Amino acid sequence: MIYWLTGQPSHGKTILAKLLVKHYEKSNIKLFHIDGDDLRKLTINQNYSEEGRIQNVRTAQKISDYLHNQNFDVVVSLVSPYRWLREEFKEKLGENIKEFYIHTTEPRERDHFKVKDYEPPLDNFISIDTTEDNPEESLIKILSKIT
Repeated sequence: MIYWLTGQPSHGKTILAKLLVKHYEKSNIKLFHIDGDDLRKLTINQNYSEEGRIQNVRTAQKISDYLHNQNFDVVVSLVSPYRWLREEFKEKLGENIKEFYIHTTEPRERDHFKVKDYEPPLDNFISIDTTEDNPEESLIKILSKIT
């Protein structure tokens, strides 16, 4: 299974992905985590234009698809701003992917990194509002949707 966490910077994607990985490690289930910031360092892609963002999402999709085909479960925490790109990937994977839209209405410390052309999902996603919840409460909501 691929768990794709999308949303604006600082809305909780990476924290929740790490908590999800840690939760499953207790059950001896290993999830491979692909994080947007780490991926950019690995691929030396510091291009934050539309083209650079598409390249970063495509790279994450290729890696997660490869790992899934090798029978790994994968958690992706990535802004992935373009709905069409996420929808294309969900269509390809069908029941093997769950998209989580991680969002908040409160200002966060990295709001200056906000992606102006971010497109929230419209169909076939799970909404996780982190405004009122601490990370552990949001994790419980995620777990309730995947178990």
